[in-house]
Amino acid sequence: MLLLLLLLLAAVLTNAQAHPVPRATRLPVEAKDCHIAQFKSLSPKELQAFKKAKDAIEERLLEKEVRCSSRLFPRAWDLQQLQVQERPKALQAELALTLKVWENMTDSALATLLDHPLHTLSHIHSQLQTCTQPQPTVEPRPPSRRLSRWLHRLQEAQSKESPGCLVDSVTRNLFGLLLRDLKCVASGDQCV
Repeated sequence: MLLLLLLLLAAVLTNAQAHPVPRATRLPVEAKDCHIAQFKSLSPKELQAFKKAKDAIEERLLEKEVRCSSRLFPRAWDLQQLQVQERPKALQAELALTLKVWENMTDSALATLLDHPLHTLSHIHSQLQTCTQPQPTVEPRPPSRRLSRWLHRLQEAQSKESPGCLVDSVTRNLFGLLLRDLKCVASGDQCV
């Protein structure tokens, strides 16, 4: 009987094939109520609203002849360079700056175009706040050197850059934020 059982087990094991087990997208451990995965891709309607707002802002900046020599978000700005648990914090800072700059725009002609994008950005930002709230039982980790530099750069820009250059920077970075950075954070550890 034991021999028959062993032969049966050997036959099953030799015919067994290994299949990769799909991993669930993981966000940081402290993000239990985090529902940022819903933003892996925005609807075409939302993207179109962002494009209209971006185009209108860029047109206004051209009319005002805003010239900026520095780039607040350099090409090397890539959330993949950060640890998975730090990415939501970096994206939250990007979003906060974008919201602050766009909400402070005084051009009344842009108000209706900015309404829907601002609402969407505010919703994403509130979800990110949930994702970045440390749990009381978890000791918060100090930020990496790279994240600290990025956050410092965003903070410093608010006092060093002219309002027009801030508008220019966050507007130019908009689709990088929406299509690259947001998707990366929403993908959790699947963003490589």
